[in-house]
Amino acid sequence: MSVTLRHRFEEELNELQADVLSMGGHVLEMLDLSVQALMEQDVRLAERVVDMDDVADEMDLAIEQKCLRLIALQHPLSKDLRVISSALKIITDLERIGDFSVDIAKTARRMANELYLRPMVPIPQMARSVKGLVHEVLRAYVDQDLKRVHHAIRMDDIVDEEYDRIFTQLMRAVERDPTLARQAIWFTHVVHFLERVADHAVNVAERVSYMITGEFTDFAHSHAVGDRQPPSAA
Repeated sequence: MSVTLRHRFEEELNELQADVLSMGGHVLEMLDLSVQALMEQDVRLAERVVDMDDVADEMDLAIEQKCLRLIALQHPLSKDLRVISSALKIITDLERIGDFSVDIAKTARRMANELYLRPMVPIPQMARSVKGLVHEVLRAYVDQDLKRVHHAIRMDDIVDEEYDRIFTQLMRAVERDPTLARQAIWFTHVVHFLERVADHAVNVAERVSYMITGEFTDFAHSHAVGDRQPPSAA
């Protein structure tokens, strides 16, 4: 590859990474607004999140097409190919984060006319932890920083602890007052969606690690193949 072609190829790789980061920022905003819609019982805000999913899907498709074009036309090898293949994997996880944000927004829409019967369980704190985790893996991707990757994995442990704690609180609240059962179910769905967002962020961290080192490391040893199992309420 000539110097000129190599320079142009590197520019395209940089553009690709910028596109992935832009999609990450978009789904992160979706997540933030979906939780805000839930807390404020704001239907219009929830609808906005649902509409934003179309943009996330368009970003996903555009980046996928760019990756395939780069592979077909440039025949990248080694590190460059890992950058492109990692982008393909990462946008799949980002698209799923957007989907879970929509799920939270739809839950907010369902609960818009509910009178919350007790002070809100610490869902906002868990949401902040999850958003921080997603932000950290995106920074790890942009900076190609293994330290950020490992920090993100530690952050995921905190999210798991918060999930267990909130789930247990919800179950105990229902034991004390069965009239809370309906709301507890919806809130349980929300914390489950947040926990799944964190799992997809861990997937991104794994791909970033692979992109940097050329070796795949499974950071999600504690995660089930399918959905996470609820903790005991005992």
